[in-house]
Amino acid sequence: MTENAHQQPSAPPTELPTQYAPADVEGPLYERWVERGYFEADAKSEKPPYTIVIPPPNVTGSLHLGHAFEHTLIDALTRRKRMQGFETLWQPGMDHAGIATQNVVERELGKEGKSRHDLGREAFVERVWQWKGESGGQISGQMRRLGDGVAWSRERFTMDEGLSQAVQTIFKRLYDDELIYRAERIINWCPRCLTAISDIEVEYQDDDGELVSMKYGEGDDTIVVATTRAETMLGDTAVAVHPDDERYKHLVGKEIRLPLTDRSIPVVADTHVDPEFGTGAVKVTPAHDPNDFEIGQRHNLPSLTVMDEHAVITAHGPFQGLDRLEARSAIVAALRAEGRIVAEKRPYSHSVGHCSRCKTTIEPRLSMQWWVKVGPLAKAAGDAVRDGRVKIHPQEMEKRYFDWVDNLHDWCISRQLWWGHRIPVWYGPNGEVVCVGPDDEAPTGEGWRQDTDVLDTWFSSGLWPFSTLGWPEQTESLAKFYPNSVLVTGYDILFFWVARMMMFGLYAMDGTPPFHTIALHGMVRDQFGKKMSKSFGNAVNPLDWMDKYGSDALRFTLARGANPGVDVPIGEDWVQGSRNFANKIWNATRFALMNGATVDGPLPDASRLSATDRWILSRLNSVVAEVDALYEDYQFAKLSDALFHFAWDEVFDWYVELSKTTFMAGGEPAKVSGRVLGEVLDVTLKLLHPIVPFVTETLWTTLTGGESVVIAQWPTDSGFRDAAAEKEIESLQSVITEVRRFRADQGLQPGQRVPARLTLDGTALAPHEAAIRQLLRLQPEGEEFSATATLPVAGATVALDLSGTIDVAAERKRLAKDLAAAEKEKAQAVAKLGNEAFLAKAPDNVVDKIRGRLTKADEDIARIQSQLERLPQA
Repeated sequence: MTENAHQQPSAPPTELPTQYAPADVEGPLYERWVERGYFEADAKSEKPPYTIVIPPPNVTGSLHLGHAFEHTLIDALTRRKRMQGFETLWQPGMDHAGIATQNVVERELGKEGKSRHDLGREAFVERVWQWKGESGGQISGQMRRLGDGVAWSRERFTMDEGLSQAVQTIFKRLYDDELIYRAERIINWCPRCLTAISDIEVEYQDDDGELVSMKYGEGDDTIVVATTRAETMLGDTAVAVHPDDERYKHLVGKEIRLPLTDRSIPVVADTHVDPEFGTGAVKVTPAHDPNDFEIGQRHNLPSLTVMDEHAVITAHGPFQGLDRLEARSAIVAALRAEGRIVAEKRPYSHSVGHCSRCKTTIEPRLSMQWWVKVGPLAKAAGDAVRDGRVKIHPQEMEKRYFDWVDNLHDWCISRQLWWGHRIPVWYGPNGEVVCVGPDDEAPTGEGWRQDTDVLDTWFSSGLWPFSTLGWPEQTESLAKFYPNSVLVTGYDILFFWVARMMMFGLYAMDGTPPFHTIALHGMVRDQFGKKMSKSFGNAVNPLDWMDKYGSDALRFTLARGANPGVDVPIGEDWVQGSRNFANKIWNATRFALMNGATVDGPLPDASRLSATDRWILSRLNSVVAEVDALYEDYQFAKLSDALFHFAWDEVFDWYVELSKTTFMAGGEPAKVSGRVLGEVLDVTLKLLHPIVPFVTETLWTTLTGGESVVIAQWPTDSGFRDAAAEKEIESLQSVITEVRRFRADQGLQPGQRVPARLTLDGTALAPHEAAIRQLLRLQPEGEEFSATATLPVAGATVALDLSGTIDVAAERKRLAKDLAAAEKEKAQAVAKLGNEAFLAKAPDNVVDKIRGRLTKADEDIARIQSQLERLPQA
């Protein structure tokens, strides 16, 4: 905690307004927390550390629901651990987002009629830094709106000086250990961004294209191949078939003519070919397809590049200079003219990769790039999970992790951009290659030049858990806060960011993994389970919901849907429901304060407590234990649901209501219940605080007079349980619930008073008669009392006189009409389900719907018959 941690810039309120207004509360509260240094982390502290890094959002980004969801979960974990006495560090920062940021600034330049080449590299990079200072990082302000308890003084940027030193250091070490090399391989190429892009930057979608089958060779030496990219046939250097395919054994080893060219190409046998797919023969273009490249390597085939970086045909001939799509049509037309088109299918829907930034169709391309040899690094990353040093939660995600790291290909780390960490390699005039570390002098002199490429953004973000703590320097922060306690992130980047952090952390930190646990969550979807997207028209700006309902309401909705590794549906009406919950907490606490709820002094001895008091304290301790266990298992949905039902149902709807008669009577019992209610609210607000921090801070400081719930002690289970009191109150709840249900069935208004005789002698309910009458609006029986309905419940009997409250004859007539309608509905459903001809033809969903109607009819019949039996005789 910083020096000003205990300054009092503004005092908490001493009383509560009649209504909760999030907009008036949230901003000032957050600034108070930051001013007091509650979120800062002290490397010199003797408290046990608890560390989480923020998955660094792009500097170009703004808060979306996915961020809000993930940040809510991380904030809940860190707030709880801080209250438990841990030196808690939630490390903030942003990613420089190489290609995304460069695209943003290039678009800005385009508005001025300029390109980055007009500025030159140095001036362009300076322009990007200027943009970052003026416009980048708006997400930081939005994180404050959400209530993120991050250590702002430690905020890092993947291009800042310290992280740049870390990048250069690990590049040099990997290079010296021969784990970084330069080679010509197939990469994902964006013809618009003019750079290699990583697998995660490729978005696949089904596009309507064409599938063309064409004939290679002449006479008996012909073979048919099919392709969706006819333009690449200019770069074919073989046709491949399966070694066991009898149809083509006579051709293996022969040369056949490649149409539209002056070349002949061999037929090779390769087990990669599926003889059952298509014609069982595939064209091989090693320079323009990753699978073909592998076939080419196995058979020593030449690789012919027939397109430039703009995806324009470079092969000599009539197609030179055409864009790839123009060339596709022209080549198919030329093959058709030669009679070589066997079949054409249009449209042909197939999966096509697109650049995630500009949506251009990516082009597999043979290119000289820098690579990380991931074999030994990936093995270490797999071993760390297999031997238990790192746990993946939920455990069933382990298989996906192993499937990835056990089959990981070498990683292309170079990008043909200007914004990013420049590759620290210099080339000399006589072919020299020198890798320069942060403490090395770069070579100078005529003919020396630095590599023009920059590193993949994932290279620097892969160092995030330790570079943010000062590595490669052996800082106090690194010693204190590494490894991270847990990584909270989406399962969608398990293969990319998580795997890279595992590889780099184990390599750089002498075999110590970057975190103990990887807790994976799902993706936020709309209320119908559909992916959120601007193109679908269902994307939501979380700031809109926060403005409308408050940040707590959004946070609680997200947490309540967060089952480990499972996607999270969310709709506005759910956020509105969470707003109602925040209002319920507010109103109940306000009522409690008005009725003497207090936290002063110790709890009264159990002998002085009523059964209702003992019941709520017993339930309170059970909920504390339950919530703790669920937090340790990252079961945010279950713990949120447990807190919701305990707070709303048990505390507010039952304990507060049951205590009203005690408060009205006054005296010592009211003081005791006031202290118990204060205790229950104190603990409940603390339990709720990590998820709904703003409303709980306001209520807790008002209730207790404490400095802040942020630094309050997390509740612990005292071990107090009272099974007898729990059973007694369960019986009381049964009586009240059953009579309320009966009243509703008879059409009585909630406030309508009814004469009643209660027979409670010999049951545990005897002390609760006043509460029962109060909650059920039951007035004492008069001299003319006549029991027209008798309800035996939980060993007690409640006799009601309804003679003056309802028209029994009219009510019987109405129920008889409803019963006839339900029986008719049942008969129709039974008839249809008994008709074999109907069942044979009807779709499953129709049959299921009729079965549902039958179930509903049975339920309605049972309910109506019960109501009729309970009605007094006319």
